[in-house]
Parts: sequence; structure tokens; C-alpha cells
Amino acid sequence: MNMTLAQPRSTPSCSPGSAPPAKAASAIAEYADQALLAELMLTPKPGLVDRRNCGAHRDMDIHTFLASASAIAPWWPRFVEIGHVSADFDACALLPLVRPAGMQCEQAMLRVTKGVNTHKGAIFSLGLLCVVAGRLLAQGIALTRERLCSEVAGICVGLVDRELNGRLEAKTAGERVFRRYGFSGARGEAVSGYATVRTAALPVYDRLRGDGVGEDAALLEVLLHLLAVNDDTNLASRGGLAGLDYVRTYARKLLQAGGTLAPHGVEKMTAFDDALIARHLSPGGTADLLGVTWFLAQFPTMREGVGTS
Repeated sequence: MNMTLAQPRSTPSCSPGSAPPAKAASAIAEYADQALLAELMLTPKPGLVDRRNCGAHRDMDIHTFLASASAIAPWWPRFVEIGHVSADFDACALLPLVRPAGMQCEQAMLRVTKGVNTHKGAIFSLGLLCVVAGRLLAQGIALTRERLCSEVAGICVGLVDRELNGRLEAKTAGERVFRRYGFSGARGEAVSGYATVRTAALPVYDRLRGDGVGEDAALLEVLLHLLAVNDDTNLASRGGLAGLDYVRTYARKLLQAGGTLAPHGVEKMTAFDDALIARHLSPGGTADLLGVTWFLAQFPTMREGVGTS
């Protein structure tokens, strides 16, 4: 899947409270939308919905995800706008401002999917990235991967303690996984400034794309690297530590054999898919990180000479 959107490498300065620059805001929202589609259409993805099958799911398919992405799309510009108009607020005050819009976005998703959670994690992660992008635009700061991740980490300080450690009763699957195994999922990734993406995914993507590898092939290899290291809460919820370790070990063995770019690498990923379907394992948290990887990859790094402010 090849997208040719203009990267917002040069962001005009504008006063907080005004509308964000239309071209840059539109590009950011489009990146978020395309990140969902890039992740969805990538095939084969072990245990996940793609063009090949429904993965380890019985209540959703590719059409469910396409409908969900369409329902979510109008909310990405809203997240950019929220970040832009609240640029003067302290970072710690942003989450309460964003949460109502995030919940409305989730409701839009659930309405079209008839209650199926297709993109809740993606709404959280990509929504936050859109918010901080709008905030940086208003502050006249160039949008780089480092700035975006650092800003997310800044507004999520204490989130794990407040929403996971601080809960008296675990009500969601993610909360139960945290209580049992200590995996903090999407919240932990946000607090870390998407450390897993920055260390395990983006370097692989950049190297492969720089070597001329096509986008889909690069993303498939990135997915394998993420599966090898991510403490995926969806896997832990479905299969416990045994299920999580099975997936990570399988991914590491494929990487040792040359990964998805080796001879028969894609066929091995197909077999990986079949194995996870048989075990009812779906690495949904890793799928969200793949979308975050694609989104961040659309922005330059500070090393590329983009000004920091």
C-alpha cells in the first residue's frame, strides 16, 4: 500500500486557539486513517484479520474493520484540533480534555460494528498522536517522530498508576492482565513514548525502506520483529503466559531463519497464521503498534536535519 501524502516537515507557526493549518492538519488526520488501513490490509498477519482470513476471530472480518475505520475517520481531525486549541494547557491537563472525544469516537466505532471492539487500542494510540501533533503545530514546533513520542509520554505521566495500579477492581481484560502479569498494554506504551515502536520497529522499517524494500514487505518484517518482543496483552488475555511465549518464540525462530524476506518467508508467515488460529491467539496489541509504526514513519527524525523548534 503506497501513500504519497505530503509530509508536514515544515509547519507554519500559528497562535494557540486558532484553527490548525489546514494542509498540515489534513495530512496528520490522513496519516492516522491510512495507518489503520495499512495495518488491516497487510497479509498474512498471524492470528489477525487481514485479506486472507478472519484470524483467530469469529465476530469480525475485514468488512467489519473497514466499516470501523470509516466511522472513525472523521474523528482524527477533531483530535488534531483539540491538541491545537489546548496548546497552552499543561501537559497533565490534556487527557481529561481528550477523553470525551475519545469515548465518542469509540461509540461511533461500536455502532457500526454492532458492539465489536475493532479499533479501541488504535483510537487511544493514534488519537493521542493526533492530539500532540496539533499541540506541536500550535506551538510552532516541527513535527518529528521524537517530538511526537516525547509529547505523548509527557501527557501520559502517571497514567499506569492512576488507571491500572489505582483500580480497586479489574473490570476489563487489559486490567485483569495487568493485575495478573504486570503488562501495561497500550497505556504503558504511551507512557514510554512508544519505546517498543522506536526500538524494535522503526529501525527495521527505515533500514528496509532505505534498501528499496517495498512497503508491504517492510511492514511484514516489522510485524515479525514486534511479535518477537511485545508483551501483547491480547495474547496474554487469550492464552496466558504460555500463549504469549509461544508467539514470541515462534517469531524469534522465524527471524533467526532470515525473517519474512528470506526464501519462503511469506509462506512461513502463513503457517504462523494457521498456528495461531488453531490456538485462538490474536496479537491485537501488536497490530496497534504496527499502525503506530506506520504513522510515525511518515514523519522525519531529528537526525534528518529538521529544526526542533
